[in-house]
Amino acid sequence: MSLRIAFCASNAPIAQSAKAALSRRYGDHAEQNADVIVALGGDGFMLQTLHRTQDNPAPVYGMNRGTVGFLMNEYAEHDLEERLRAAEEAVINPLSMRAETADGTVHEALAINEVSLLRAGPQAARLRISVDGKLRMAELVCDGALVATPAGSTAYNYSAHGPILPIGSDVLALTAMAAFRPRRWRGALLPKTALVTFEVLDPEKRPVMAEADSRSVRDVLRVDIRSEPGIAHRVLFDPGHGLEERLIREQFV
Repeated sequence: MSLRIAFCASNAPIAQSAKAALSRRYGDHAEQNADVIVALGGDGFMLQTLHRTQDNPAPVYGMNRGTVGFLMNEYAEHDLEERLRAAEEAVINPLSMRAETADGTVHEALAINEVSLLRAGPQAARLRISVDGKLRMAELVCDGALVATPAGSTAYNYSAHGPILPIGSDVLALTAMAAFRPRRWRGALLPKTALVTFEVLDPEKRPVMAEADSRSVRDVLRVDIRSEPGIAHRVLFDPGHGLEERLIREQFV
């Protein structure tokens, strides 16, 4: 029995061309009726697709038609159904962000990779960090800090010298960016169940913005971050090229 495949693509011409070719060859079903969703683009488009389809039970299989493809498989038009049937599945729980701003507004968002706090002015941010309601750092002076999932640990987190986390680990990475005080403090490993709270000290003089997978909130005063076990993104990878293998391989480059 043939798989019902739904194709989606970024706006890049190469991705749109691939979608047209694959749709002609395999058909193109509505996402709500599909057995699997095939996303054509780069990692950014893959994240958009996962967020958009989070209430859809169909897994998502990405093929790289963009510039970055850590979450993507290699592109090929032939034997797609066979690849989909043989694919390995990884389940990713996103982070939930609750950010309170200076005007009293509360913003909520989900992040598959990371939630980050970044200075929004010329001076370094001053942050207070609590974990599960217990004060862990009274003052962190830095350019920013982030909490990353295992799936996102090779993205912004890795660029900030944070650790790469095995995909199956029940761990989150808390990583500082350009920490000035405590000097060279880079962060901590926390259990996946942890509630991480950042409070912004001196927000008028040292404004801070928060981002959840590139969705920004400015002038934050407090940000609560935790894993969201109620949402599970199902991502498919070719055998031998799953997230676990990629995370290990990345550490030996």
